[in-house]
Amino acid sequence: MKKIFILMLCFFLCSCSLKDVFKNVTIDEDIPESTKLTLTMVGDALVSPNIYKDAYEKEHYNFRKMFEPLISEVYGSDLLFYNQETVLMDQKMGFSGYPLFTTPQDFGMTMVNLGFNLVSRANNHTLDRGEAGIFAACNFWNSFPSVLTAGSVCTREESDPKIMEMSGITYTLLSYTTSTNGLESPNDYYVNLYTEEKVKKDIEKIRDKTDFLFVSMHWGEEYRNTPTDEQRAIAEYLASLGVDIVIGTHPHVIEPIEWIGDTLVIYSLGNLISSQSTKDEYERRIGLLVDVDLVKTVVNDRIDVDLMNLKTELLYTYSTPDNRNFSVIPFSKVDETILKEYRNLKIKYESIVKYYDNTIETNGMTENVIP
Repeated sequence: MKKIFILMLCFFLCSCSLKDVFKNVTIDEDIPESTKLTLTMVGDALVSPNIYKDAYEKEHYNFRKMFEPLISEVYGSDLLFYNQETVLMDQKMGFSGYPLFTTPQDFGMTMVNLGFNLVSRANNHTLDRGEAGIFAACNFWNSFPSVLTAGSVCTREESDPKIMEMSGITYTLLSYTTSTNGLESPNDYYVNLYTEEKVKKDIEKIRDKTDFLFVSMHWGEEYRNTPTDEQRAIAEYLASLGVDIVIGTHPHVIEPIEWIGDTLVIYSLGNLISSQSTKDEYERRIGLLVDVDLVKTVVNDRIDVDLMNLKTELLYTYSTPDNRNFSVIPFSKVDETILKEYRNLKIKYESIVKYYDNTIETNGMTENVIP
């Protein structure tokens, strides 16, 4: 009985001591909570007749085989961006090449199936088939509500910027072009032509409502590896408006990457896929893949967003001399049997990417294992 009494007394005293010890201790509520999305960006899908003829199989078009080497590089990314350079139409409307491009809708289906869910539709070929092309593209893309497209719509009601959400992170894509090859639109929403006034108005509608804002710019001078003065000026302006990433397309060759404050500017991703000439050191066949993490951190009522782990990878559009067997191959999978000069080309185009910032990681992608 004495032992029980002593044990109960010890328990009481310990309880009192613990209460005294912890009664003035406050729990730190400022523990940050972070979430992350991975964004992968590639350039222009310039689908010429050589490419869609190579994809033709028994009354349909199989483009997936052309992207098999790329799957491991994009697998696991939450957001995947590309520029649909050519107008997607159905077979009844026919397909065509330069100067007025139209492409089988099977190509768009392939890209969706590969996971691409951010698509720029404002470029110098958006109006190539007039209203018929605009409506064909709208009908196609509107059937995929999880895919965010920007730059071209069929009604004014659709023209307001859209906010998407994934894993608690909100994001928005805007898209503009500086040229339509002289073709005129009957309104201002079939294709978004860049003006400072328009982009400012669009961004002010959305900037405070979304965590990350991407702007795709179809700009610059074709086949030039350095940005023009106009591109640099537009980039500075977009950065001043709080854009997180400027995604450049149109030159069909790679241009540098730089940071303007907290804004990541990719001046040109080059071509994702193309049958353009292999002359001039293959530059129209070599594109860029850029990978970056979008990180959102919440501490109490404060929200911080960051771009982290920026990496790049060169891509090569391979084909046989007779324009067959097209295949988009990451440089990490290229050797002399695929591209004899690949070592020197790798050095050249990596130096272009790093022209403004030598710290950018090139060919740093890690291969994802597909289960």
